[in-house]
Amino acid sequence: MIVITSNQTPQEQVNDIIAVIEKEGLQVHLSRGADHTVIGLIGGVTPKLAEHLRQMKGVDNVVKISKSYKLASRDFHPEDTIIDINGVKIGGENLVIMGGPCAVESPEQIDEIARLVKASGGQVLRGGAFKPRTGPYSFQGVGVEGLTMMAEAGKRHGLLTITEVMTPEYVDICAEHADILQVGTRNMQNFDLLRKLGTCGRPVLLKRGFSATYDELLNAAEYILAGGNRDVMLCERGIRTFETYTRNTLDLSAIPALQSLSHLPVISDPSHGTGRRELVAPMAKASVAAGANGLIIEMHTDPDNSMTGDGVQSLFPEQFDDLLRDLEKLAPLVGRKFSDSLQPAAVL
Repeated sequence: MIVITSNQTPQEQVNDIIAVIEKEGLQVHLSRGADHTVIGLIGGVTPKLAEHLRQMKGVDNVVKISKSYKLASRDFHPEDTIIDINGVKIGGENLVIMGGPCAVESPEQIDEIARLVKASGGQVLRGGAFKPRTGPYSFQGVGVEGLTMMAEAGKRHGLLTITEVMTPEYVDICAEHADILQVGTRNMQNFDLLRKLGTCGRPVLLKRGFSATYDELLNAAEYILAGGNRDVMLCERGIRTFETYTRNTLDLSAIPALQSLSHLPVISDPSHGTGRRELVAPMAKASVAAGANGLIIEMHTDPDNSMTGDGVQSLFPEQFDDLLRDLEKLAPLVGRKFSDSLQPAAVL
């Protein structure tokens, strides 16, 4: 349930409303928009309390929220959430570019890729230190050492960093090294992990499970939000369908659909969404045209010999740079602007 008040309502009246809610043992979530302040009630609301709130001074309306996710709902938070990480803004009209390899392989590899991501105009360096793989004999990542390599490369080249965290036990160490923590598709409903991320103090990129509905994704986000972490991004990374030509089917309709349901930023992953290098750039552009707040893209200096074997979906540096030049032209046409000014095209 939400209580709607005008921004002209005196603070004393807002405090009185909050006091009545908290007296009933409910949690309060306050969201201030351009014209209204929305007071969200977390917990069971009795008809008696709802009627009491309707009669209070300063209350414009009391609305029941039927969705199972509350904090993630746009009803609770009508304004777009904008996450500010060291000056890089994610959400609203901002467009953020996250680029880098599937996995950190060596200090030299991640440093060179970081340089190229920055030169092309990216703001976030991506890279996995722990890799959840379908096969037990596949490359599993270099572990904590990889976190250090990526953190140093990010600092050296002025980039934020994002890495995947797989278990609750690794949240703290990943949070020490990375600016953003990623939840992969296989862990979208790892509820112990989600609860831990609710208290980690780092923004979280939550990838949609490959068979998950929008409601399931938003309820997964709710676990993180309910823990107190309000800096959550949703990521469409493709779903499993009957089609075998592509690795997954990138659900472009998820971008505007999620933005209508939720205030959280929506990021698109055309690399995993297609699994084919030649399709990454077209689907990246389509994602931005559909309203995505950002892209997370695999790029490697030698993708055909990457240790993960996922090189078929990784762009070469020249392709990554060409894509960002095209996006620089496209973004203003669809109401997007780069979160950080693009550098001049690099000589790669």
